[in-house]
Amino acid sequence: MKVYIGADHRGFELKQQLVPWLQKEGHDVVDCGNSVLDPLDDFPDFSFAVADAVSADPEHSRGIIICGSGGGVTIAANKVKSIRCDTASNLSEVKHNRTNNDVNMIALAADYTSFDKAKKFMKIFLETKFSGEEKYKRRIA
Repeated sequence: MKVYIGADHRGFELKQQLVPWLQKEGHDVVDCGNSVLDPLDDFPDFSFAVADAVSADPEHSRGIIICGSGGGVTIAANKVKSIRCDTASNLSEVKHNRTNNDVNMIALAADYTSFDKAKKFMKIFLETKFSGEEKYKRRIA
């Protein structure tokens, strides 16, 4: 699967850890930035870069965005047409939102999410299929 990932300065370190891990897991990873640790960068730049890429091919890609709280990047991403993004807070929620809401992007809160926890979130996010039930399709539409 093609996975687009982006992070601001507060999520930069976690992104740098996740990229090689995702590649090792067999995913085609596209790093949408930031490519350097820049304390003056702005999270919407990276959120929109990932969301625009996923929106261009929502059937074959997913997005991961990271900031300090996860909230800002989620809000920005959800402004892009066809994007359904949620902030990961626990494993059950990630699974539920993939199964029932067909989220195609996930946000991580770097201030509250360890690398080990992020890997667990990513496995569920990338491996869980949308149920496809009619009621969920109707709600998404």
